[in-house]
Amino acid sequence: MSSKNVRRPIPAGLAYIADNINTGGNILGLHKVNKSRWAEGIDFPQDKSTVFFAGCGYQYSAMLEPLVAALIQADRVSNDPDLAIKLGGMSKKLGVDAAGLFSKVASKDGGGDASVLRDAIKVLKAVGLDTGYLGEDEPCCGAPLYHMGLRKEFAANAVKAYERFKSAGVRRIIGMVPSCTYALRNLFSKAVPAFDIEVRHFTEAVAENMGNAKFKYPCRVKVAYHDPCQLGRYMGLIEQPRKLLRSVDNVELVEPEWTAGEWSTCCGGGGGFEVVFPDMSRTLAINRVTELAETGADIIATQCPGCLMQLKGGLKELKKDAIEVVDLASLLARSLP
Repeated sequence: MSSKNVRRPIPAGLAYIADNINTGGNILGLHKVNKSRWAEGIDFPQDKSTVFFAGCGYQYSAMLEPLVAALIQADRVSNDPDLAIKLGGMSKKLGVDAAGLFSKVASKDGGGDASVLRDAIKVLKAVGLDTGYLGEDEPCCGAPLYHMGLRKEFAANAVKAYERFKSAGVRRIIGMVPSCTYALRNLFSKAVPAFDIEVRHFTEAVAENMGNAKFKYPCRVKVAYHDPCQLGRYMGLIEQPRKLLRSVDNVELVEPEWTAGEWSTCCGGGGGFEVVFPDMSRTLAINRVTELAETGADIIATQCPGCLMQLKGGLKELKKDAIEVVDLASLLARSLP
């Protein structure tokens, strides 16, 4: 059979995400006015030569768990083999009400877990990096499209995103979500040969510009760091987060004996894995938090919205309520004077 005639269907839950990116410009397909709600009240400079790239994951982090649960259910009940090909109107086909989920979350905590992004801005300012922000005009990186194998759709999205960056005068980007940052830094050049924007991740930007900044955690704690796959293995940012943790007074960095850095065990999330293989994802999360808990850590720090969700879920399964999972940006923000 000719390869041209072979269909490669995408699981329904992932097709839903792809449709949202293609039609709505974010993984939930929500109106763009919701995209920058986390930044309300922050005074960003008008200069957009260097911008903070928030990405979808943190902006909608409070919705990740209910959304993943809904998509898992959609995959289990869907019996239409062509759902992945017919990407239009996926919300209706799958019965996933993203707008309803967002409204429910917004009514509880003001539109999702914006604290990590706000903490990141505090830390960047503390080390002298006063970035602009595109707000509602921030494009989606489209990374899920690439990892689903929808390379043409990814390339088209990358071209549009690049044009938006250039029209705003962007020359440098500081990204928060590892997946977004990797896509902008490593994948966009494949789709946009002229791509000429410098891309740094929050962790390396802060590590490179610490200067005389002082960080002191309010009390003495042991912190275990979990390396997100795309941050550590894809971008090689392994020492930078550890440098930051070692710079914080009252923090003792503790590590598993074998599974740290490049050899860090995956949390079981990312790339839609938790949607397509939920049982395996749960097992991996439990295994990973077991390794990290054995270090005697009071806090598990990481820097990825998917990892945060997975690690919290794993600790909940093990009933280890005494261990806190914190984004590195939030830990640093807590440590500012």
